[in-house]
Amino acid sequence: MTSRNKLGLFDLTMIVVSLVIGMGIFRTPANVAAASPTPLIFFIAWAAGGIVALCGALTYAEIGSRLPVMGGYYKVFSYAYHPSIAFAINCIILVSNAASGAAVALVGSEYITGVILPHATDKAYIQTIHITIALAAIAIFYGVNMLGLRLSAKTQTVLTIIKIGLVLLLITPLFFASGSDNGVSSLISPSIDPGFKEYIKAFGVGLVAVSFTYGGYQQTINFGAEVEKPNRNIPRGIFMGIFIIITLYLTINYAYVEVIGFEELKTSKNIAAIMASKIFGVQAERVLSVLLFLSVLAYINVLLLSNPRVMVAMSEDKILPAAFQQRNSRGALTLALTLFAVIAALIVFWAKEFDTLLSFTIFLDCFGMVLSAGSIFIIRKRTANLNGTGIYSMRFYPLLPLVFIAAYSFVAISLLINETKLSLIGLGVLAGFILIYFAVKALRPGHQQNS
Repeated sequence: MTSRNKLGLFDLTMIVVSLVIGMGIFRTPANVAAASPTPLIFFIAWAAGGIVALCGALTYAEIGSRLPVMGGYYKVFSYAYHPSIAFAINCIILVSNAASGAAVALVGSEYITGVILPHATDKAYIQTIHITIALAAIAIFYGVNMLGLRLSAKTQTVLTIIKIGLVLLLITPLFFASGSDNGVSSLISPSIDPGFKEYIKAFGVGLVAVSFTYGGYQQTINFGAEVEKPNRNIPRGIFMGIFIIITLYLTINYAYVEVIGFEELKTSKNIAAIMASKIFGVQAERVLSVLLFLSVLAYINVLLLSNPRVMVAMSEDKILPAAFQQRNSRGALTLALTLFAVIAALIVFWAKEFDTLLSFTIFLDCFGMVLSAGSIFIIRKRTANLNGTGIYSMRFYPLLPLVFIAAYSFVAISLLINETKLSLIGLGVLAGFILIYFAVKALRPGHQQNS
């Protein structure tokens, strides 16, 4: 791949921002507020999530610098652990990412349907429109990605700028509104303080939603071999992207609490529309719906941009057929991209059940986060020859990866306690993929895997 077709620092930074800022920030603050007994716990959860994300970003920056390969997220597991772990976790990640894209596409279709069909009342008809728009969004950006990496990256940059603009728009009420009587003026609720255990439980529940909202940046190591000057640009791109995200998230959450009010935020669903209507009036909801739909498109595009590269990495290890490495004349990964788009399209029809699916995929994501971040201890030893050659090495090692691992272990434990059944199902699915790996290997006795 020529340098002209590689991703620059700005492209990578925008990909990081778009991977993280999806629809979550327009929904999960209400969930975090509902789980938080006081505004103080609410803000601590978001600040802690930002710190954890930064620790993770710097950890993944070093991993990406030491292993600058396409499909790096899969390669990390395969390189540091047994290939069966790489296969199982990455299959889960691919399916959950496709489900996430499908569900977000449906959320976006709900917003835009209210604009184009404001007077529609028939539920069956509206649901058909939602599905049609969601499928169309996936199909359009499937086509964009088929036209090559550079076009999809530039499209991503434009959509990401629109998304950042939307977040900034939602912050502007801070400068015009007088604020709510129940905003951030009193961080400690006047109600009876819960016990310490209740604070810890509330923090854990809140951190689950916060972790989901901050998640996604780790996928940037999938582009390791396709980034110009990876040793310099990967850590810089990840760090800059996370810094932008932390700043936007903390500011917009302050705006939510200040303008909407903490107690009202707990029970609000369409918090973005409420924010806009506070200052710009009811007509602002229509404009906001269009902007939110564009944000959805950015998220779908980046999933189609990132995930097929994991399939390529698995194909290079001969776990998937060699056909997954095929590219068209513009460099697009034809089979891998097509399969991922088809999976997302199929899940669109089941997205009503995605809330349940999301709980155990987040639980499994915790395993992926902990294992991938933990691989830095193995990778550092195996790539010691790169030390002193200009490769990126994080400061405060090993504290940063240990903080990251501890945080996601805490999230997994919180889910196991509060969503025991779904967590056990998730473990069963993970075990099932491991069994599939060994079953396929047994059917191909002549195939040698790297352990």
